[in-house]
Amino acid sequence: METPSSYPGIVKYWLLAGVFLVFMQVVIGGITRLTGSGLSITKWEIVTGTFPPVTAAQWEDAFELYKATPQYHHINKGMSMGEFKFIFFWEYFHRLWARMMGFAFLIPFLIFWRKGWIDKLLMRRLGVVVLLAALAASFGWIMVASGLVNRPWVNAYKLTLHLGIALAVFGYLWWTAIGVWQPQRPVSSAPSASSSVPPALKSAGLRRWGSAIFVLVIVQILLGGVMSGMKAGLSYPTWPDMHGAFIPSILTDFAQWNVDNFVEYDKTPFMPALVQVLHRNTAYVLTISVLLFSFLAIKITNSTQIRLGIIMLITLLITQILLGIFTLINSIGVIPVGLGVFHQAVAILLLAVVIYLRYQIASLVPNRIPLQ
Repeated sequence: METPSSYPGIVKYWLLAGVFLVFMQVVIGGITRLTGSGLSITKWEIVTGTFPPVTAAQWEDAFELYKATPQYHHINKGMSMGEFKFIFFWEYFHRLWARMMGFAFLIPFLIFWRKGWIDKLLMRRLGVVVLLAALAASFGWIMVASGLVNRPWVNAYKLTLHLGIALAVFGYLWWTAIGVWQPQRPVSSAPSASSSVPPALKSAGLRRWGSAIFVLVIVQILLGGVMSGMKAGLSYPTWPDMHGAFIPSILTDFAQWNVDNFVEYDKTPFMPALVQVLHRNTAYVLTISVLLFSFLAIKITNSTQIRLGIIMLITLLITQILLGIFTLINSIGVIPVGLGVFHQAVAILLLAVVIYLRYQIASLVPNRIPLQ
């Protein structure tokens, strides 16, 4: 087994900075989506796209390109130049942030590699991060392109896949950063000696719970992406019921369960209703699972790291539930941007805590190095 090195402090903080940059990129992407800004730039110009329009003529050219899109004709026809500049800003900022992340990663990486501060283990991890980031960038353009023809918005499924890849970048980099900061099994992470249950069995149980919650959080965030892409919150902005029912009547009509309704989701209220039902009920299952997991973890381990993680997990879960409810009931005609962005941001933080807990639980296994 290859043992992780003791990395210099500057490498550790560099990785944490990278995690923050990716987190902010996802948040900025949420703002871009909720403000309807994603289709304002109709070209993918990796180099020249770094510079925004400056002169009045350049702004007119960019505006004319946007006027040729379905979104302009169906949603924003007649908008002013000032309104166009607003949506242009968020899409431009989203792309600029991605470019800035590339430089913030590449330049220090070359320096650290030259100095021999990046070993083979970390090199492999960073290689995966780079591949995932490139995939996210490429699929980002595929997503945007889906809204430049026929539909006046990006395809909700492609948007969610783009979000899923971004989550993979964030999660993998965060796991790597934790491993660099804590490459060895912590002394305080041994299971509690107050029970006769074998430590290995306790660790296995916690790992299964942690894995289940990890999957639930991922599924819930992706369902939130579909909700956002379909603007499903606008269909049933009530809670705890959905316009007086737990399950909308359209979902009990078996004739509605056809391929066309899944593909052409924007033509009928079927998919928005289905996605919202799934998002709500996954939240209930996740809440119950987190509470049971937290009780089990506190009962069978005296790990300081795990107990701290549990406190953060429950705090963020409560915050996320409240944000979700407030976002939903205020989605009258339009999704509230501020609430929607905070709701997504807390979801990413919740995922980060779950990943942190999974790492700490993996550290309970003797002679196991979680970074591997």
